[in-house]
Amino acid sequence: MLTAIDVRKEFATVVAVDGVSLEANRGEILGLLGPNGAGKTTSIRMILNIIQPDSGKILFDGKPFSEEIRDHLGYLPEERGLYRKNKLLNTILYFASLKGIDTAEGKRRAYKWLERFDLLTAYDRKIEELSKGNQQKVQFITSIIHEPDLVILDEPFSGLDPVNQIILKDIMLEMKHQGKAVIFSTHQMDQAEKLCDKICLINKGKVVLEGALADVKSSYGSNTVRIEFDGDPNILSTHPAFSAVQLYDNYAELVLANSIKPHIVLRDISQLLDIRKFENTEPSLNAIFLKMVGTEKRDGQAKEAR
Repeated sequence: MLTAIDVRKEFATVVAVDGVSLEANRGEILGLLGPNGAGKTTSIRMILNIIQPDSGKILFDGKPFSEEIRDHLGYLPEERGLYRKNKLLNTILYFASLKGIDTAEGKRRAYKWLERFDLLTAYDRKIEELSKGNQQKVQFITSIIHEPDLVILDEPFSGLDPVNQIILKDIMLEMKHQGKAVIFSTHQMDQAEKLCDKICLINKGKVVLEGALADVKSSYGSNTVRIEFDGDPNILSTHPAFSAVQLYDNYAELVLANSIKPHIVLRDISQLLDIRKFENTEPSLNAIFLKMVGTEKRDGQAKEAR
């Protein structure tokens, strides 16, 4: 569906995207990941032909961008882009009309989505009267009302409560199973790990990791253990058996130091903590993200790539 080949974009003295290549195929979800300022948004804007790359190619089924292709793309930006004084249904119908959908068909599709997101009773309210989460739902509806073949979602879960996150997750999987290509840009590694078939991790404008999620995780070995415990987490942070420690609310993900055996570690820390669960596991996508990107400081936030 979409192929980007060695794409580069420079703004003044800042190289925002430096030789990025990626591929999004029908029937799969591609996670476009990276820290703030990595170049994700610039990459998306080039895919959408909002800005032009300085070099490289972006192809859709082997063809360059055209107005016909534009009608097959759907984009949910991270920033709100709705007319706040307009009413909900009118907003959806307006965006539908931009894609050549007549009023009758637009209403049929709009009511279907409003019912799905429990917004039917709000159809006549102004956008500014809606909560942040409900505005996000409306913006999502406007991005897919024309049933695009390629859907680009930039932080789609922003503002959504857990129930509506599940609804959106289900819709994304439905689009995948319908044969659509989905690009999912996010900072939420747990969501990316649950949803993505492939990932493309960008840092400082360059691709630092890409491929099928299962292959990426398996390539980082099996020297990771996950434990659930009660006790002082600082014991884990300072323990010499671990080369990396990620602490969460009720569990920890630990990378074993070289040659350390899991059963030895379990025996040792069981004397220090109340271990409820201990298992060998593949590293989480969050742990891989932190290892590849870390906490590197940028050279001046004003000069960061976008």
